[in-house]
Amino acid sequence: MKSGTSMGTRDDDYKDDVEMKQLKPGSLVVDFLEMAKKRAGGGIDDALVKTMLYILRACKGISYELRRSAGTEKKGSQNVFGDEQLAIDLRADALLFKHLKDSGCVSVGSSEEKPQEIQLGGCGYCVAFDPLDGSSIIGTNFAVGTIFGVWPGSCLVGANQTGRKQKAAGMAVYGPRTTITLAIDSIKGSHEFMLMDDRTSASGQWVYTRSFYEIKEGKLFAPGNLRATNDNEGYKALVDYWVSNGYTLRYTGGMVPDVNQLLIRGKGIFVNATSNKHKAKLRLLYEVAPIAYIVEKAGGKSSTGTMSALDQNITGCDIRTQVAYGSKKEVARFEKLVGKRFFGGQHAPKSAL
Repeated sequence: MKSGTSMGTRDDDYKDDVEMKQLKPGSLVVDFLEMAKKRAGGGIDDALVKTMLYILRACKGISYELRRSAGTEKKGSQNVFGDEQLAIDLRADALLFKHLKDSGCVSVGSSEEKPQEIQLGGCGYCVAFDPLDGSSIIGTNFAVGTIFGVWPGSCLVGANQTGRKQKAAGMAVYGPRTTITLAIDSIKGSHEFMLMDDRTSASGQWVYTRSFYEIKEGKLFAPGNLRATNDNEGYKALVDYWVSNGYTLRYTGGMVPDVNQLLIRGKGIFVNATSNKHKAKLRLLYEVAPIAYIVEKAGGKSSTGTMSALDQNITGCDIRTQVAYGSKKEVARFEKLVGKRFFGGQHAPKSAL
């Protein structure tokens, strides 16, 4: 099945999903969620559908706020991680918390701006999110995004918590178009919707555009934290491999648009590696695990160096990790060259190339 193929045109894959095949480009997201609930049997309940719809309302509001914001207004504060906060960061954060609380289905919420488990008074699910990933590049009018993961119950972190236990995840992209890609438990693929609105925060609809089922091999790379190549010989060897083999560089500095291109193009790899001097900054709970869920649902792979990002334990809100997303062979090459081993000036094994 090719990436980006619309649900309504699939012939071979997914023949068993009769209800899902009824969804056509232009269908509303509520139709998708209702069909998904029917198709999944007991895997999706009304509370999950309602949670997703309220998150989508919040993302619609964030899109509206971005259109009327210069994006560079500094709040003069930092979050507990030491990241400088923009006013738009806090507005996006407030919108998501408000809608999660209003849903009545979310017991606990947590965000990069408020990295603790906050009681929201609902029942059924807990949600972790990065309200505005890439806000540092808003001033240049680059695309930015919202990332979220939905877990069952009332606890986001713990010794046995992993990204694989998510019931749903999503990634909104605020660019020339506003889109959101959703992945839901018991439903194959990841599915993109575009916001068709009247340029107000209250109106507009999310309409289905396409689905993603495969990330193939292809010479496209997006390398984050390149400074780590100074003291991570494995990462340097990996970047040298891409360049010497004629790969195309496509990197914006924002993880959401850079991962989104893997889905749209249906090929390539995104990497953000770590080193002793240049540590990874991506947080497992808010960014890495939700996007890993979307990528793996779309037929791709993820890795933190030795395992799928979905299998790394989420023992705290500030667990940070390196990560690779992409096709099977490209992620395997990342594991062989970078893994968890090459932080101390060791040389990458030639066999890995």
